[in-house]
Amino acid sequence: MAEEQIKVEIGFGIGQVLSVKLGEPELAGLREAVVSGSGWHEVKTQEGTVALNLATVVFLRVEDAAHSIGFSG
Repeated sequence: MAEEQIKVEIGFGIGQVLSVKLGEPELAGLREAVVSGSGWHEVKTQEGTVALNLATVVFLRVEDAAHSIGFSG
């Protein structure tokens, strides 16, 4: 079974937002890197690898719950 992908929005100080899908290990690594707040950090996303300048990251928005297709009841 494939690893669950979590939708994450990365906000930058210049007002731009990058939306990516990450696995849990990549999200944990990104959170740790953002806490350090300096240098560059590469993130492997579902779409490819993204290099981030951590000094410009101002927020991470992480999807809370998995969305499902269909009806619940």
